[in-house]
Amino acid sequence: MLRIAVPNKGSLSEPAAAILKEAGYRQRRDSRELVLPDPDNDVEFFFLRPRDIAVYVGAGTVDVGITGRDLMLDSESDAVEHLPLGFARSTFRFAATAGGIATVGEIHGRRVATSYPVLVTAYLREHGVTPSGVVRLDGAVETAIRLGVADVIADVVETGTTLRAAGLEIFGDPILRSEAVLVRRSDVEAPAGLDVLTRRLQGVLTAQQYVLMDYDVPSNLVEQAVAITPGLESPTVSPLHNGDWSAVRAMVRREETNRVMDSLYDVGARAILVTSIHACRL
Repeated sequence: MLRIAVPNKGSLSEPAAAILKEAGYRQRRDSRELVLPDPDNDVEFFFLRPRDIAVYVGAGTVDVGITGRDLMLDSESDAVEHLPLGFARSTFRFAATAGGIATVGEIHGRRVATSYPVLVTAYLREHGVTPSGVVRLDGAVETAIRLGVADVIADVVETGTTLRAAGLEIFGDPILRSEAVLVRRSDVEAPAGLDVLTRRLQGVLTAQQYVLMDYDVPSNLVEQAVAITPGLESPTVSPLHNGDWSAVRAMVRREETNRVMDSLYDVGARAILVTSIHACRL
């Protein structure tokens, strides 16, 4: 069986379970379950701490796992990113007391507090900056400066509200843009079954990103219409019983749906219908 590590808690847990369920895999009903076999799909799930998943994958204890890109890079394990999953997106940034530090270069000789010491140390080394120390904290990093533990913090930032409430402001470029990723071991061949898992997850991701659009358009305007909806490879065009009209079907990115419908209508298309895609294989 393909052994898959899944986050057992935190912001990664629910969306990871949801995408696996949508891909046709069993998921646990009791949060206390630590191991869940799925013999129908020839896989076995292990529910682990998100921070530990890359370590287990890198050691070969499990074959693949879902974790954050930031957690994978900070683990120093032999795990590598196999597939980005598009959820739990976040930005990793430096912050300091408002009006204090303005550039990454000014971190030189100062203390940095973070929950990701490996990632931060590597980033500063790449930029030729040597802090006086990197302090690892497991949480509440934004209080480190007020408590005198550090001069700078490096933390995950979503809206920045928590940092501003603590009297801090962001500076410098993002250290990392993170999201949930499927990881595998770097120094071995892809395990049996990974190709099926990958296709299923890609199918779910595509179904989330695209819709199916059908519309009728005068046959003499088909070329203008399909220029607006080129599809992934090419749209399907079929003649209607009324030979002056054609029916067109194409996949369209979900966030562009209304703009595309407006453009089609302006061209002369009518009976424009949009259908959600449940699953697909490309």
